Amino acid sequence: MGSERIILLTLMALGVAARNALIVTSAGIVLIMQVMRLDRFFPTLEKRGLEVGLIFLLVSVLVPFATGEVGIREIKSSFTSVTGLAAIIGGILAAVLSGYGVTLLKVSPEVIVGMVVGTIIGVIAFRGIPVGPLAAAGFTAVLLALLRWT
Repeated sequence: MGSERIILLTLMALGVAARNALIVTSAGIVLIMQVMRLDRFFPTLEKRGLEVGLIFLLVSVLVPFATGEVGIREIKSSFTSVTGLAAIIGGILAAVLSGYGVTLLKVSPEVIVGMVVGTIIGVIAFRGIPVGPLAAAGFTAVLLALLRWT
């Protein structure tokens, strides 16, 4: 068994330990593709997969607008209440940090292992919840920038 398969299996095990179904599923899909010799699609997935994933994420976020669950009243409230303004600022910060995370993952994809281990520690030791890889990568990018700055 090649080291790349061992790494994918390890990521799956870490994902199970962290109760992070996204990591387990993603590593499993990549492993199955590799075993089935569909690895010729890896370059395309690597290049366009994040874009496709973000499209689906944005579609899921926009569905409440289409269903009428979020309407004009809620939109106005988001600009006039403290909670709404805090949510807007939180969204801006999350988007900026996730952008840093995307860049970090492209430059240093090996950080995903540390983020998975950190997620496991956070879930088990601090009763946290598994966080998305882009957010974790964003926080990691900020921490790395702070370490370089000091």
